[in-house]
Amino acid sequence: MTDSELQLARLQKWHLDGATVRTAEQGAAFLESVGFCLLLPMRPAVAVPTFIGAWVGADENLPTYQHAYADQRATDASELMVRLLRQRVAYEANLFDENNAFLVAASVFPFFYALVGERNPKQAPKGGPRSEYTQLACDAFDVIHREGPISKPKLAQTLGGGVSPAALDHALQQLWSRLRITRVDYKAGEGSYWDVLYRWAPEAVQEGMGLSIGESLSALVSRYLDCMVAAEQDDVENFFSHFVSRSRVREAIHALIAARELSFAHVGSRSLLQVAQTRAEPAPVVRRNSPIARRHPRPASKT
Repeated sequence: MTDSELQLARLQKWHLDGATVRTAEQGAAFLESVGFCLLLPMRPAVAVPTFIGAWVGADENLPTYQHAYADQRATDASELMVRLLRQRVAYEANLFDENNAFLVAASVFPFFYALVGERNPKQAPKGGPRSEYTQLACDAFDVIHREGPISKPKLAQTLGGGVSPAALDHALQQLWSRLRITRVDYKAGEGSYWDVLYRWAPEAVQEGMGLSIGESLSALVSRYLDCMVAAEQDDVENFFSHFVSRSRVREAIHALIAARELSFAHVGSRSLLQVAQTRAEPAPVVRRNSPIARRHPRPASKT
């Protein structure tokens, strides 16, 4: 494989070759194919596809979140994203940047939940000196649990007039980063609507609670390499270091190599990781009987 062949394969898989994603059906198929993506590109760049890139069909001059408010393409892509969230074919996680949605396909989301979600999500968070949650976050969770789905203005009103917007945003980010809550809708004039995740997506949460961290990380590493076609180990470690330790990522990679789930692709002078292929499986996928990633979701075929 040459560098140009690798880049062409990514362009095609990420829909940056002019094949735009404009309908809910196309959006669902795209997410299922790549597994996960950012809504907008980030600076510095994260090696992962973007939803707006697929919507536009190209990766030139795409807006970051700082300029998205003035870009109609970002508005249109966001509207399609919200439709997918409403239909529960996509989920949103706060794993990279609170200002930039990280979208996960429904079939992949339980693996992310196993890595960062609460093992007992129905137990309300408690504040205190050693807690990772502020008291405001605990109070916000109680309100969302009791009255959700609820808009941010209604939430602020229920919590009391003394709550500043910045403090409430921080509280919501604390809950969202552990997948306690999730954004489930958006309405002009009211903003985002929030609900507790285990009520919004009970089956996905239940499945995630039953997965081990090792199993989930192995499946996600394979999914990431399938999305990237092939990637350097540093790219894999950098991507997953946003929510797990690099040492855990290395352990997962070594286990997958030992189980012959991963192989090496020589691209120019570089040796890149890729999902092992067989003659019966022309596309890079994880085998169903894998002892390491037996629950790895296969990407949907494009039609």
